[in-house]
Amino acid sequence: MGWLWLWLLSGCALAEGLPDFTGLVEQTSQAVVNISTAKKLEPEDMPQLPEGMEIPEGSPLEDLLKHFFGQQGVPQETRSLGSGFIVSADGYIVTNHHVVKNAAEIIVRLQDRREFVAKLVGSDAKSDLALLKVEAQDLPAVRIGSANNLKVGEWVVAIGSPFGFDHSVTAGIVSAKGRSLPGDNYVPFIQTDVAINPGNSGGPLFNLAGEVVGVNSQIYSRTGGFMGLSFAIPIDIALEVINQLKTQGKVIRGWLGVQIQDLTRELAESFKMSRPYGALIAQVLPNSPAAQAGLQVGDVIVEYDGQPIETSAMLPPLVGVTPVSKSVPIKVLREGRTLPLLVKIGELPEKTEESAVAQVEEDAVKIQALGLLVANPSAEERARFQVEQGVVVRRVLAGPASEAGIRAGDLLLRLGTVPIRDAADLERQLARLPKDKPVAVLVKRGEDSLYLAFKAR
Repeated sequence: MGWLWLWLLSGCALAEGLPDFTGLVEQTSQAVVNISTAKKLEPEDMPQLPEGMEIPEGSPLEDLLKHFFGQQGVPQETRSLGSGFIVSADGYIVTNHHVVKNAAEIIVRLQDRREFVAKLVGSDAKSDLALLKVEAQDLPAVRIGSANNLKVGEWVVAIGSPFGFDHSVTAGIVSAKGRSLPGDNYVPFIQTDVAINPGNSGGPLFNLAGEVVGVNSQIYSRTGGFMGLSFAIPIDIALEVINQLKTQGKVIRGWLGVQIQDLTRELAESFKMSRPYGALIAQVLPNSPAAQAGLQVGDVIVEYDGQPIETSAMLPPLVGVTPVSKSVPIKVLREGRTLPLLVKIGELPEKTEESAVAQVEEDAVKIQALGLLVANPSAEERARFQVEQGVVVRRVLAGPASEAGIRAGDLLLRLGTVPIRDAADLERQLARLPKDKPVAVLVKRGEDSLYLAFKAR
């Protein structure tokens, strides 16, 4: 029985070492709110019946079909739920942009069951944040902390309304910091294993001191439910957005005017770097702050305003929060040398649509060393890409180009840092390349540019 007694003692010691969340919840939950919205769906946004099909009146299926497809051609109203938290006693509330997007009415319900109709002060899709205002005074407000002080492995707590269950409390740990997600260039997310489900969106993420350190925003899921990966917007980023929404109703972001990517081991080797780090510039936009500062394609940004850049995902959030017209020192690696530059940050413009690229094989030249059919760009393609040289990929065959991820329609602009003038020039350059060393090729794809690495055969 001695072993059983020791096991019970060790279990008690382990339990005593776990955090007690009761005091935290009691202090903070009154500032967490439930948000319900009524949204109008226009006919073009609603699910459509198959062509030629109509909902038969009086049919046993009429109610079922109207439930899924609505009254065809008539705007419908839908309702959704989310969470939020009070940031000031006079009624300012933070939530997610997607919670209140297109809402015709926003209802905020407090823990004491009081309800208010909220006004949308401002909303920002890029950060997925929104600021609401209710007409009330002396409301309980959260205490604001800082995500910069969070450590991986630290306990955190979420309070929200998953599936409409108000003030549900879940806990977990910080799994990672600075996560970059597709389509979210301006938010370095906090990753946690806190259980987050539909309805938690917009709710607060607390540290053990009871301070808000993040805004719960999204989950990674293959089923639609929680799978152990949830992401929160750092409160430091959120405050910058919220303050701009409060003062000017929109968010103005800094803009550098480059397209960047991470370096792989092969790319780092081709640029004579000891290891992959920094943000590799794949494109410098004309007349942009980067172009005016002298940044070039092939430069690797390794420091921005005194902040070391380890991955390309670190750069956009730093640029985004930089005040417009501020001059910022940066450091780049260019041909193996560190070069200091000063760039005057501009204002982020609206994104333009991507250009379509023709995929014809007329007058194509076969590049055996890469497994490509390429051609000199036509006058239309030169105008579309805004270039005077390079080669357009007409078809990708089996070989190094396919393995590197080159696609039909890509425009090849450089081998390493050497421009490609035309198809004949590409063949001459390839003939001089060593067969056992990776080489970077600059690719323009639509309006995007990126470097890819290959070994010629």
